[in-house]
Amino acid sequence: MSILNAKEYKSFEEIKKTDKNGNEFWSARDLQKVLEYTEWRNFSKVIDKAMLACKNSGNAVSDHFVDVNKMVGIGSGTGRDVDDYELTRYACYLIVQNGDPRKEVIALGQTYFAIQTRRQEVADHFNQLDENSKRLVIRGDVKQWNKMLAESARNAGLITDEEYAIFQNAGYKGLYGGLDVKDIHSRKNLGEKDKILDFMGSEELAANLFRITQTESKMRRENIQGADAANETHFTVGKEVRSAIERVGGTMPENLPTPEKSIGEIEREQIKALKEKSEQLMLDE
Repeated sequence: MSILNAKEYKSFEEIKKTDKNGNEFWSARDLQKVLEYTEWRNFSKVIDKAMLACKNSGNAVSDHFVDVNKMVGIGSGTGRDVDDYELTRYACYLIVQNGDPRKEVIALGQTYFAIQTRRQEVADHFNQLDENSKRLVIRGDVKQWNKMLAESARNAGLITDEEYAIFQNAGYKGLYGGLDVKDIHSRKNLGEKDKILDFMGSEELAANLFRITQTESKMRRENIQGADAANETHFTVGKEVRSAIERVGGTMPENLPTPEKSIGEIEREQIKALKEKSEQLMLDE
């Protein structure tokens, strides 16, 4: 499954809403536009298929497809009621699964909602996961947010690979007490082609995820411009995360143990186990 780029990711994030109880939902009318269905009658057929899939999966349709009406203007200060649904993430996932596969945005939606649905399932049971599974989950989040951070860096004017490498090093130096990527790589005794993020435990990954998310948010919120300002922002956020770790008596990231297995190795092992389980189930049938 491919990772969405930042712009495509945001197109689904931006239409997400929250009700008075803090529960997230999507408007079917909003989703219709993002998925490039020009007519409601065609999109409603996709919704019908998704509802059937929801029912057949043993879930209550009314829990995931809340039937609502909304008022739309039709000119001269008048309006009319139109059908709409408040959709859960799972409902959106079923809709894109039943959408027109020829649409590129449908494929993107399938990826996005599959990732988000799985992420929520994992989050609900995160503390029950073993260390390797926690690493996989957080590493996936880091990849996603690093793409968004890269977009923010480009918007700030960082164009070349060299400029972005300096920007990344600034964040690491803040978080790791002056150590840059090369220093951390050496400290972990990694091979030339190994990525340091793939050899971090869940605690170290979580610290870096916080660094990345907060830097991206600050750069976007404050419209940071220029390489110097971007580098200073990344360094400052990294340093603040380090200070927070120190205040709570945590272990500095450079002193955390380096896992023996890389993220790639764990992924291959779990995919192999999943395939073997699937084949066994088929044999049992």
